[in-house]
Amino acid sequence: MYRLQSLTAVLCCFALLAPAGAQAASLDSSAGPFGRISRPYREPHVAPVDFANSNRLDSLLRAGKLYLSLQDAIALALENNLDIAVQRYGTQIADANILRSRAGGFLRGVNTSVAAGPTSATQTGAQTGINQSAAQQASSVQTTGNVLVSQTGSAIPQLDPSLQGFMRFQHQTTPQTSAFLTGTNSYIQELNVGSFTYNQAWLSGTQIAFGYSGTAINANNRSADFNPSVQGSLTFQLTQHLLQGFGWAVNSRQIHIARNQREISDLVFKQQVITTVTAIVNLYWDLVAFNEDVRVKRQALATSQRLYEDNKKQVEVGTLAPIEIVRAEAEVASREQDLTVSETQVLQQETIIKNALSRNGVASPSVADARIVPTDHMQVPPVEPIQPLQDLAANALRSRPELSQNRIQIEDQKINIKGDKSALLPTLDLVALANNNGLAGTPNPLPNVIPGLSHSGNPFFIGGAGTVLSQLFSRNFPDYGIGFNLNIPLRNRAAQADITTDELTLRQQQIALQQLENQVRVEVQNALIGVQQARARYTSAQKARVLQEQTLDAENKKYELGAETIYNVILAQRDLLTAQSNEVTALAAYSKARVELDRATGQTIDRNNISLDEAFRGSVSRPPAAMPATREP
Repeated sequence: MYRLQSLTAVLCCFALLAPAGAQAASLDSSAGPFGRISRPYREPHVAPVDFANSNRLDSLLRAGKLYLSLQDAIALALENNLDIAVQRYGTQIADANILRSRAGGFLRGVNTSVAAGPTSATQTGAQTGINQSAAQQASSVQTTGNVLVSQTGSAIPQLDPSLQGFMRFQHQTTPQTSAFLTGTNSYIQELNVGSFTYNQAWLSGTQIAFGYSGTAINANNRSADFNPSVQGSLTFQLTQHLLQGFGWAVNSRQIHIARNQREISDLVFKQQVITTVTAIVNLYWDLVAFNEDVRVKRQALATSQRLYEDNKKQVEVGTLAPIEIVRAEAEVASREQDLTVSETQVLQQETIIKNALSRNGVASPSVADARIVPTDHMQVPPVEPIQPLQDLAANALRSRPELSQNRIQIEDQKINIKGDKSALLPTLDLVALANNNGLAGTPNPLPNVIPGLSHSGNPFFIGGAGTVLSQLFSRNFPDYGIGFNLNIPLRNRAAQADITTDELTLRQQQIALQQLENQVRVEVQNALIGVQQARARYTSAQKARVLQEQTLDAENKKYELGAETIYNVILAQRDLLTAQSNEVTALAAYSKARVELDRATGQTIDRNNISLDEAFRGSVSRPPAAMPATREP
């Protein structure tokens, strides 16, 4: 019976002290009667990865060919590229990190690495390394990754409230050397103990503990006035940090850093989009250039074959030496080899693009077998838009996401130093304690151990658990006190080392930011110069190609008149082929130089009409491009 009373007393206090949030959670009908109460103890749902390609890819497949505009290539990358898909989880991890910081836990950091985009079939990757130098330099000064981060400075309290309960049912037999106190040499008692404590801490450095403890005793003690009996104690303790760990600014630093890391994860996602889109655009223009190169090589092969047929006819009629057939045939074989190399480069480039624009690569037979038909063409504008270098550099310093990342990290480091400064202070805590005690029981039926002396039988204490609770809340037997806890480290070397290290790290990050800004300015200037150089090279290559066409035409006329040898005609054909290839290469270089200028100035997203919200959702609202009027063979 008294065991039940003790348990009832503990449960009553539990009902009185349960947090309001838990009570309100039980009213959430959408999650069931106790859904919100049990939610903190259930595994959150994380959707599985979807490796199905977007519908856009199927809509662009027509008759075994993938008709691809530049905007469709970018849209497919935003919807299907796995590098971008990986970074989408970074923001969700950062959100979970904010939740962890609100509980007072250590931060786990965010992943700041950005995957370099794919390179073309003929690229060695060196140019990509040059283009990403600022991004590489930014990542080299990142101080955290997706790992557990050690916290320095004053300890942050655990902000999630907790409930602690304890209950023990015990039978105890204790031999006594004297029967004076208990009236027996074999003291036997049934001891039932239960306790419950609610703990809560706040960012102000305040902590409270509110709890109840009860004990039910049934023993053969003849000297006890009440047996069986119930004892209870209602306790409230408040602790306030006054020096180390005092204040919202110090104890909320992890929350501020977690929010900053959420912003960093958004910037990392933006940087990944820029990096991937830049790579996709370069792949696209390289594919266009490779197809142009195939066209040039086919024209060169057709010219060589016509020369071979003409020589063959002239040998048959005896107007040309047979050796000229061999020379012409060797030239045809050389052009066939060049064409084969160019065609295989196109196949390699198409495979790279399809892998970058598909979630499952070339695992799908329809995608693997499809030939890509680019519908956009490279062109050089008649007039180059003129923008002052200072304006371009200012846009880059404002728009480049890696610069914003480093600025936020410097801010995080300053927030960490606040905690280090707090850890330098001694520990001084104000401690206030208030207890309410209660006792109830049944008068002891056993005679008192002292003959002639009866038990008191005070009716105020007669009762059970309800009587104990009444005494507790009436504060019939109160205890209270106030005091201070002081701890002064005499040397404080650990705190001195932490703040020195963090201050020096802050100086390193400030220098690294300046280096990065300098590097961005250099990249902008080099990109602008690169556009100018590429335009000049294209103009020169275009003129060279026109001159070589005129030269070949003159050589062919002289050869037809017998005033020139076939060897010189072949040389002229080779020179024209080189000039045509150089023009294609120069045109591709100009297109990629413009892409690099957009990346260097941070204008890639605006230039390609990209919505970061759509990129994050993995769904682009822009419809696929219309079917081209003229299909390529």
